[in-house]
Amino acid sequence: MPELPEVDALVTFLRPRIVGEFVTRTDIGELSILKTADPPLEALNGLEITGVSRVGKSLIVAFDGLELVCRFARAGWLVWHELVPTGPVRMGKGPLALRLHLASGAGFDISEAGTKKNAAASLVADRSEVPAIANAGPDALSIDAAEFTATLAGSTARIKTVLEDQSLISGIGNAYSDENLHTAQLSPFATANGVDAPSLLDTIREVLGHAREALIDLPPAKVKAAKKRGFRVHGRTGKTCPVCGSTIAEVSYSDKSLQYCPGCQTGGRKLSDRRMDRLLK
Repeated sequence: MPELPEVDALVTFLRPRIVGEFVTRTDIGELSILKTADPPLEALNGLEITGVSRVGKSLIVAFDGLELVCRFARAGWLVWHELVPTGPVRMGKGPLALRLHLASGAGFDISEAGTKKNAAASLVADRSEVPAIANAGPDALSIDAAEFTATLAGSTARIKTVLEDQSLISGIGNAYSDENLHTAQLSPFATANGVDAPSLLDTIREVLGHAREALIDLPPAKVKAAKKRGFRVHGRTGKTCPVCGSTIAEVSYSDKSLQYCPGCQTGGRKLSDRRMDRLLK
């Protein structure tokens, strides 16, 4: 799922290319992506794009009086076209979910691979009409130490769960919570109110800051691969930790998994993986 560094990379890429452009046409390839019906997507035709920004993991394209809020979910992404294909879009065929044509001939798609269609696009007069935006917590790169400390002190949940809760801290998901906790040498199962919050916040700023720097000048087509190259533990189960040389381990859930280094994060102990334990019985 695209997180803060990747969406910031999209914002930086798109802003000089689409601000000041006019939308000439909109196409829908997957009806489920639209989470609003009034105004219709066609209301964008003829409007000038006035801004591009990010809130949490959402990309927001602004127009005069309207905002298009795009949330990518796990398999969604943005595809940029220097020259947009002009052929008809076939509903429900392939990954294309939404396409914007611009007056210059350029444009972009919101695409989503796979059969589960969870990406979302909402066309609203005010971004706060979108629950994910209205309920978003402070941004992971701008939350201050006092607020972060209070957030952790008030929770008995696992620290990984807290970092991924967009209502508490926005912008971090499964991948960068793994990376932040590895760098901070914290178990993902550590209780939030027992964590040294200021130290973890420094780590979050460092990890996300470095990730942004690595991605910020890349075109969308190269961002995902570059993101993966920067990971030390996430998605690297069975490989060697670049810090201590231990074998990276995993805890599996029904819809996702987390990765961690036993040597760096849990004193050499393996965390309980109930799904795998059941398979091995």
